[in-house]
Amino acid sequence: MAEPALLVVDKPGGITSHQVVARARRALGTKKVGHAGTLDPMATGVLVLGVEKGTRLLGHLLLTTKTYEATIRLGQATNTDDADGEVTDAPGATLAEVGPRLQASVAALTGTIQQVPSSVSAIKVDGQRAYALARKGEDVQLAAREVTVSRFDVLDVRETAAEGVRVVDIDVVVDCSSGTYIRALARDLGAALGTGGHLTVLRRTRVGPFGLEHATWDAVLPELAPGELFDVRSYPLADIAPLAFATVEVDAEAAHDVGFGRPLALDVPADPTALVHDGRLLALYRPADAGSVPVAVLV
Repeated sequence: MAEPALLVVDKPGGITSHQVVARARRALGTKKVGHAGTLDPMATGVLVLGVEKGTRLLGHLLLTTKTYEATIRLGQATNTDDADGEVTDAPGATLAEVGPRLQASVAALTGTIQQVPSSVSAIKVDGQRAYALARKGEDVQLAAREVTVSRFDVLDVRETAAEGVRVVDIDVVVDCSSGTYIRALARDLGAALGTGGHLTVLRRTRVGPFGLEHATWDAVLPELAPGELFDVRSYPLADIAPLAFATVEVDAEAAHDVGFGRPLALDVPADPTALVHDGRLLALYRPADAGSVPVAVLV
């Protein structure tokens, strides 16, 4: 049986986050694997998985800030706002046309903004995913929501051709809050410039405290003999705790009480706080009037 752990994956393109989970279950020989935050099939990069009791941590990880590297193509719009969709409008674009207005248009999409998610997002509408309704040909109207784009930097701009049309490709890096759709940024930038726009490349380089430097697996599975497991290095929960939580070392007596989920006469600094004993992550606790109480017990 796999040990309780977190697994940071460098997700390959062309597969869903759910397929990454399925591959991790196969690789580790356990069904108890879940993920925190999805990535679109075309996207690559950081995806955090919980293994065994590590799944209990997923809802408590501070994954509210994310960093992406992306390429936005101006001059073409698609029905999915990314390269996986069909081109719906292709007026084209040139550097001479968009260059003088580019920085101002990017600045208008930076800060706290109101953003309408892509119609093919995973947001639920009347109990169904928006992308499922869109694929049925239904007109999906999603409400704008407040998101924060703390950085939207243009790294490179170049003119090229796509399907016989002159287009402008822009490499960008974006720091943003959870719930921000980079596809929607591409769409809205193209709309502001009057050219249409969509994503051609999307790579998540960081989510919360986890970056590509923490990734130990790319979810690409070679062929092995039946029953043979893969060599996938994950992070023991005690190793990941200081990275993601305030951490307190407790003595053996407190560890015994934690194992039964009892409140402790122990002040903890944050909600939640990781309690560790003898190299093991025992639980997450939060402050309470008389000390602290459990949020998630992992032993």
